[in-house]
Amino acid sequence: MQRFLDAAFELMDEKGTTDFTIQEVVGRSKQSLRAFYRFFDGKDHLLLALFEETVREAVEDIGAAVADESDPVKRLRAFVIRLHEWCEPPQTPRKRGAHNRHPTSEFSVQLALDHPERMREAMAPIGRMLVGLVDDAVAAKAIKVSDTRRAATLIQQTVMFSWFGNRLVQNAKMRVTAEQTWDFCFRGLRG
Repeated sequence: MQRFLDAAFELMDEKGTTDFTIQEVVGRSKQSLRAFYRFFDGKDHLLLALFEETVREAVEDIGAAVADESDPVKRLRAFVIRLHEWCEPPQTPRKRGAHNRHPTSEFSVQLALDHPERMREAMAPIGRMLVGLVDDAVAAKAIKVSDTRRAATLIQQTVMFSWFGNRLVQNAKMRVTAEQTWDFCFRGLRG
């Protein structure tokens, strides 16, 4: 299965899009079409697997950034900044692991509409991490939140969907930065 994923990531890196065919993935992987269909029902299922692998990698990376901090607010800030970095396509090529990946790429929007349950499952570790960080900050009395799950959801949605808004802004200087996103979220959390 990994050969198919690597081949698809390579094609995405080269093309900058998911506009590739199953046959291109099979050819790049040097595997058979029959082998492809042992692992995937079609291109959507391949794209879901790519998304899931990207999220697993993001969770590891975000977790490492959070672990570098001891203060609950700084841990929460590290989460927001790093998630924002993962969601925003870089201005210059940035490699995470073997490929240039970000979980809120355009193909993930269509996958979320077509496969909401599987996308929810894939994103669950990010949400659980964030709820834990909000709980810790509330326990330390660093923020005021009556419903930590709701606050975590609002933070996650604010960060992850800023990529969409930033794509509508032609002037790069006017796009929302990771630091601005954090400042906005933190002001809301402080009450």
